[in-house]
Amino acid sequence: MRIVIIGITGRAGSRIAAEALARGHTVGGLVRNAGLGLVPEGVALVQGDARMYDRLPDLVRGYDAVVVAAFLRDLFAELLAAALHRAGVNRLFVVGGAASLEFAPGRPLLDLPDFPEPYRPEAEGAKRFLEDLRAIGDLDWSYLSPAAEFEPGERTGRFRLGGDALLTDAEGRSCISMEDYAIAALDELEAPAHLRQRYSIAY
Repeated sequence: MRIVIIGITGRAGSRIAAEALARGHTVGGLVRNAGLGLVPEGVALVQGDARMYDRLPDLVRGYDAVVVAAFLRDLFAELLAAALHRAGVNRLFVVGGAASLEFAPGRPLLDLPDFPEPYRPEAEGAKRFLEDLRAIGDLDWSYLSPAAEFEPGERTGRFRLGGDALLTDAEGRSCISMEDYAIAALDELEAPAHLRQRYSIAY
């Protein structure tokens, strides 16, 4: 596949790029500043801003799929979908947020009284982005929410996938490494099983 990643200089985006390259895919990276962040060798960088929706079609045209691994508070699903449509790209994978996962039926983590305030703007933006995606009927998107603890770590290949509920282990901990998240992301891009769905991942 030809995959272009928005947010490739970030921790999740760079690991998804590395996993895609290891599987033999062609990877492009959309960056605002080519000198920032860690980008795996073999990525073709394209300088541009995903928020400039009028120019975005020219930047992603020719790719089979777009991966969004950037701050979702800065992006709008409807405008992004329209740009992809103009580019002839119908596959979108989104590195989602965990805050909209439910700790009880109908109760997202974002509603917890002790939810950390510094994370609230991005959490609310990710929740809005998901809600807007669900209203779009002509785009094959997948939105994978990581566990509550989402950090660099080990690539084990062993994890669980779920739905809208927060996944926890026997000790009540919810975590996933970015390396194992990248495996799940490429699995979905190669063999879609969650089209137009939000799903989740954890150990």
